[in-house]
Amino acid sequence: MAKAVMFLGTGSDVGKSIVTAAFCRIFKRRGYKVAPFKAQNMSNNSFVTVEGGEIGRAQVVQAEAAGLLPSVHMNPILLKPSSDQGSQVILQGKVFGTMDAMHYYELKPRLKEVVMESYNRLAKDYDLIVMEGAGSCCEMNLRQNDLVNFPMARQAGAPCILIGDIDRGGVFAQIIGSFHLMTRKEREITIGFLINKFRGDPKLFVSGIEYIEKKTGRPIFGVVPFYTDILIDSEDSVIVQEDKRVLKPIGSKTINIAVLKLRAISNFTDIGGLEREQDVVINYLFRPQELSNKYDCLILPGTKNAMEDALWLGRGGWKKVIGRFVKGGGRVLGICGGYQLLGEIIRDPLGVESDKKEARGLGILPMETILEREKVVRKVTGTCLMNQKRVSGYEIHMGRSRMLRKEGDPFLSIHEPGKRRTWEDGWFLKEGKILGTYVHGILDSPGFRGDFLNRIRRAKGLRERSPKQGRLGRFHQYDRLADHFERHCNVEEILKLI
Repeated sequence: MAKAVMFLGTGSDVGKSIVTAAFCRIFKRRGYKVAPFKAQNMSNNSFVTVEGGEIGRAQVVQAEAAGLLPSVHMNPILLKPSSDQGSQVILQGKVFGTMDAMHYYELKPRLKEVVMESYNRLAKDYDLIVMEGAGSCCEMNLRQNDLVNFPMARQAGAPCILIGDIDRGGVFAQIIGSFHLMTRKEREITIGFLINKFRGDPKLFVSGIEYIEKKTGRPIFGVVPFYTDILIDSEDSVIVQEDKRVLKPIGSKTINIAVLKLRAISNFTDIGGLEREQDVVINYLFRPQELSNKYDCLILPGTKNAMEDALWLGRGGWKKVIGRFVKGGGRVLGICGGYQLLGEIIRDPLGVESDKKEARGLGILPMETILEREKVVRKVTGTCLMNQKRVSGYEIHMGRSRMLRKEGDPFLSIHEPGKRRTWEDGWFLKEGKILGTYVHGILDSPGFRGDFLNRIRRAKGLRERSPKQGRLGRFHQYDRLADHFERHCNVEEILKLI
């Protein structure tokens, strides 16, 4: 059975996912056969694995950093919040049901069985399992139902390293407070700490290190500087929250793209391919008045709850503003849930997403969507019928959409890799100014992305450009991430204690 180590956090967004990815890459480069593992993840940013199941995007990044194809066993439980109190529960990649926290906790014996089955599968095949905790490891009201943090570490016999985020302030309270909230057994398996997102001169923090080590009796394995130049997919939509982003300036010499910050936004990493293009400016918009015809394109990304977001678009004044944007010649791309929102109506007869039976969409495409119980989860590849460019990606959706009138044309011809059956997906109008598709990751396809952007450049009188390298460039970023952490962490001591 594999050895294991677990990275715990003093809270959410302290960098657990990134640290886990970094150490997957570090250990791989040292010759270990390493795999990531997170027992339970809560995220609407998911991905389709080789088995055709869903896992959190963070475990995809970690698997790639470890040189592996992602597997459902790296994230056996995925919770996808669909409302303020309910989540869709995914067990080993497949939908189990939608439930609130109380009903979910009643499943604990079954959930623990699923988690350990997946962990044991990995532990038989790998030398080292790098595990990620969830949220804060010391949420006292959640401790008795915790499957992810210390209980999982004990099951795996894994030493734990606690991560604190100095950038948000209060790192002494984060680390020392968490340590003193641990039980005696939890403190025994906590071997030390990492301080993440440090800014400034590290010499000024020497006394801080000494203070924490004196108060806890545990070493600090590293103080890792904040970075902005390493491009790693983010775990979840924290990065696009209102208090995290300032609108960037837009002008006539750039491709200006607005992304609608839907309330239940999901798979926002679909936009990542655009963000790497040199002349593209992307702004996530929160208020209708921020959208103007100075933007060249509006993207409606995925959403975990198209029904509720359709109602929200109407209440918030977005429908009128988006309608004016389209009438003024603005381009629109809808992906998955965003594609459904472009239609005239979304129906939910079975109560899959809402207690409402139907909601009006934006009415830009002559389309209706009906939400069904069975979820479509599959990888796809094929051709864009508008420009004959190759595309690939994946589908994750409950809805089935159909055109109500013959306006426009099908967007893609796609099939599952290795299978013969093909089908048409999506729709486009106005010579490609209005686009909608169920395929996540379509903008990662360089040929399609290049044509998509060059159409805008030609319309603006700008020079056409070749697209940047595809997502394969991310593997170089994993090496840069590993280099960054190796420079600032005592990897040898961590390995010795493992």
